[in-house]
Amino acid sequence: QVQLVESGGGLVQAGGSLRLSCAAAGRTFSSYSMGWFRQAPGKEREFVAAISSSGGHLYYADSVKGRFTISRDNAKNTVALQMNSLKPEDTAVYYCAAVQRYGRVYTRSYEYDYWGQGTQVTVSS
Repeated sequence: QVQLVESGGGLVQAGGSLRLSCAAAGRTFSSYSMGWFRQAPGKEREFVAAISSSGGHLYYADSVKGRFTISRDNAKNTVALQMNSLKPEDTAVYYCAAVQRYGRVYTRSYEYDYWGQGTQVTVSS
């Protein structure tokens, strides 16, 4: 089992940057594939980015490709989402998610077993 806590959200102007972090409590973090999702008001939760357990495989939603970067540090039990060139449409609550599987990335919310509480990102125009 793993507990996830996100941080780093906030208010930023369009074109700015934010770095989200997700800290995982547990001794087997390196066995978890990780993902970031977001949910805007009145919309369904959507996939943003994913990284495999080793960090060797990455995958991004088309809407963030080239602007967002996912990374992980298995020694520190953390996964990060660097968000650059932010747009108002990136405004949402961002969630970190984990599933204990090796070797690939997962892009569907139902594939994940553990979720953080979320952190708000607001991009003003």
